[in-house]
Formats: sequence, C-alpha cells, structure tokens
Amino acid sequence: MDYQPVVVHRHARPAAAKHSPESRYWRQFKHPVFIKEYAPITSVQFSPSKPHRYAVTAATRVQIYAPRTQKVTKTISRFKDVARSGNIRPDGKLVVAGDDTGLVQVFDINSRAILRTLDSHKQPVHVTKFSTLAPTQILSCSDDTTVKLWDVPSQTEVVTFHAHTDYVRSGEVSTSNPHLILTGSYDATMRLFDTRTSQCEMVMGGETSSAVPVEQVKLFPSGTAALSTAGPILRLWDLVAGGRCLRAFSNHQKTITSLAFDGSASRLLTGSLDQMVKVYDISSYKVVHTMRYPAPVLCLAISPDETHIAAGMSDGTLSVRRRQPKASEGAEQPFTAALKSGAFETFLGGTLPAVGQGRVKSKIKPKPTGDVDELRIESRRAKRLKEYDRLLKGFKYSAALDSVLRKNVPPTTTFSLIQELIHRDGLRSALAGRDDALLEPVLRLLVKHVTDPRFGEMVCDVSSVVTEMYTPVLGQSPLIDSLFMRLRKKVLAEIRFQKELVKTKGALEMIFASATLTTA
Repeated sequence: MDYQPVVVHRHARPAAAKHSPESRYWRQFKHPVFIKEYAPITSVQFSPSKPHRYAVTAATRVQIYAPRTQKVTKTISRFKDVARSGNIRPDGKLVVAGDDTGLVQVFDINSRAILRTLDSHKQPVHVTKFSTLAPTQILSCSDDTTVKLWDVPSQTEVVTFHAHTDYVRSGEVSTSNPHLILTGSYDATMRLFDTRTSQCEMVMGGETSSAVPVEQVKLFPSGTAALSTAGPILRLWDLVAGGRCLRAFSNHQKTITSLAFDGSASRLLTGSLDQMVKVYDISSYKVVHTMRYPAPVLCLAISPDETHIAAGMSDGTLSVRRRQPKASEGAEQPFTAALKSGAFETFLGGTLPAVGQGRVKSKIKPKPTGDVDELRIESRRAKRLKEYDRLLKGFKYSAALDSVLRKNVPPTTTFSLIQELIHRDGLRSALAGRDDALLEPVLRLLVKHVTDPRFGEMVCDVSSVVTEMYTPVLGQSPLIDSLFMRLRKKVLAEIRFQKELVKTKGALEMIFASATLTTA
C-alpha cells in the first residue's frame, strides 16, 4: 500500500463583510498621494475642461496641478495676503482668486499675468467663482456681507446684494440659469438672488435664535433644489416650493466644511472636521461609503471624469486619491465610433463586416485526434512528497516535527502533523530528548496558539505531555523557564476570560427571557 500524505485540515474562516457594488466602486480610489503645504488648504477645484487640472489654494498662493503626475505646473503667488478660492474658468484658460485684503484678481493660467483687478470689497473675499453659463462674469462673496457679480471685460460691477447681515462664506451661480445666485452666510440664512431684479427672491433658514452659521451651499444642476450645511447637519431645500426644507440629516460628528457632486450628480460627497468624507446616494440620501483622512477636511473636489478625489486638510496636507478607469468607460475616438457605426462598411460595400470589432483568440488548445484503433499509453508522474511527509514515511518523527516548526510553515500544517503523530502514537518520541534549543520552538508554538479556538484543545494536550516530560529538568535553562511561565500566564488569563464570558452569557439569557415574557 502506498504512503498516504498528511491531510492538512483547513479551518473555516469567519465570513468577511461583503462590500456592496457601491462600496467596491469607491474603494477603487486608492493609492493616495499626500502633498504637504505650509498652511491650511482652503480650496480645491478641478477644471471642467480636459485635462482637468486642479487649483489648490493655500497661504498666499494658488498652485495648478497636473492630474496625471500630481506635480505643480503653475504657481500664482501675486497676493498681498492669504489667498482664497482659486477657481479655473470652464474653458481652462483663466483663474480667479480673492484674498484677505478684499482684492479679486483674474490671471492668465499659462503666463500667470494679472488680467483684471477688482477692488471693491472692504474685507476678506472667501468666494470667487466664474459663472458656468456666462464665462465673462465672476461671483464674489465677502466678509463685508456683500455679494457681487462682476463683468470681466469692462471690469465693473453688474450688481451688488446687501441682504446678508454677517460674513458670506459660500455661494455659487446656478448652472441652469445664469441670473440666479445662491449664497450662505454666518447670519444662518441661505438666500437666492436674481440679477434681473437685483433683489433677494428667497430666504431659507435663520428662523430660530439658536440657528447655526451656514458653511456651504450647493445647487443641483437642475436648479430646482439646493443643499446647505450648518454645523454637522445637512439640509435639502426645495426651491420650486418656495424654499421649503425637505429633510435634515446628520452623519458627521463635527462641522461639514465641503460639498461636491460626482460627474452625474447622483452621488454627494461631504467633507467634515471629523476627518471623514461620506458618500451619499442622492435617491435615498443614505451613506453608501465612508473615507477616513488623517486630519480635518477643509475642502473637497472630485474630477469631472471621476478619476481623482482631492481633499485639502487643516494641517496643510493635500490628499489625492486616484481610480484607474476601465477601458469601457473611456470616450470613443471619432475614428473608432465611425468604424462601429458602419460608415466604412457602407463605403466599402459591406466587404469588411468585422472592421473595428477585433478577434478573440481561444486560450484552449484543441486536443489532437488520432486513429480510433490507436493504442494510447499514458504515464502518470508520481507526486513529490513534502519534506515532513518524507520524514514521516521514514519514521523520523522528531525530524518531521522540527521541519514544521519553522517560521514559514502555517499553523494548520503544523497541527495537522501533530495530529498525525498522535494517531501514530509517536508524539512522545518526537518530543523526547530535546535540549533547550530544540524545545524552544515547541514552547513558542504552544504559547502563540494556546488561545486560538482552532487549535486550543490540541495545544492543551501537547502542553500536558511537554510539562510531564520536562518538569524534572526545569530550572536549568532561563529561556525555557520563562516560556513555561508565559504559557501558564496565558492559560490563566484565558480561564478568567472564559469565566467572564459565561457570566455575560447568563446575564444576556436572563434579559432575553424577561423580554420574551414581557412580549408574551
């Protein structure tokens, strides 16, 4: 009869938490690149036009980064004080930024030359943004409580709003109507302005005396709804229904500082001072994913092609997470699109029906076919035995045990061989006659796995045999004595832990029993 190799018993692993498809998608944003600035990063914004460069505002400069290399391509530092809200125009050619002196400046993104200087605000300007539908207009919001819309070519104010009574720290022009401006202020209100009437058309929030300052506002692309953050609370407003609050919810522990939509506006990302970024499903407003950062998040942006997530933090760290898009997500080139549309086939009279479709080569090699009456002789290669199996086959039990006590051998293999030694009644002979150097790995194995529920029973059996065999020689080696003491302490600690578990189990059973009686 042939020798039967040792069967390594595989223990069932605890079921891992299954991630939803949504969570798996956001987990693709990995390999974060950390870039250290010397001041808190107050603004991050991606250019809507390719290659989607992004502007990072920190201290007295605005830096333009390339998304592929994460390297600085342009640095704009012509500010007299702390710069704020660097914003790239939709065509990617101009940059606007404010500063703490109240100055608003427009720069050429390539030459970094100052093209326009808008000097009307009396206090720091925290918001400067280009209008999406009217690229020659700029929105600015200041701590002097005013909101201004500027005409860049003439360098003049189109309209100024004075409705707010405190700092205006957030605002944007509607992407569906260039005449509507939504702003949020520290007077705890969110206001909707119309440049055609030069008046405030809608006021949201601020009814109670304990109202919290509005940190961020965000308009939906449709222009029919808006979001605002005040402290850790996120609110949804219906603009069509006159600014009615549809719902308010909070999943952050601290103030929410930034809001961002993904490319399709079906997911909302929120950044907070609690160092968390949460992703919401717009259809249900449930959190579908959470990302943790090393410091409080001050600003957040996601690239239009959804391949980069950039977050600026209070300690001056810029984190950029990247996702490798699938080939199916990439936009088709015009030539490829023409091939797939059939235009070339029509032109060629249908002679090339498979142009642009490619061919998939089969990985399975066809089996050779021979004559039906052909005699086939098959030779089977004998399986090579592993080292411990060869030693067991030669009844070298001690050497077989030594071969599985090495560091690179998994414990399942080690204890499977010990189980085989027990079945062969060879455990004592394998453990006998060891000096301190050969006994040390045995004791270290027992100390390491005595509390492991997979091997605990077998460890106890082996420990009793080792203790019985080597008690007469205790005290001769300090190393062996210390390992025996460690084994004793771990066993006593496990016994105490098991007693606490039994007490807890009894208490829970009493609670469940009383609850069952109450409901009955």
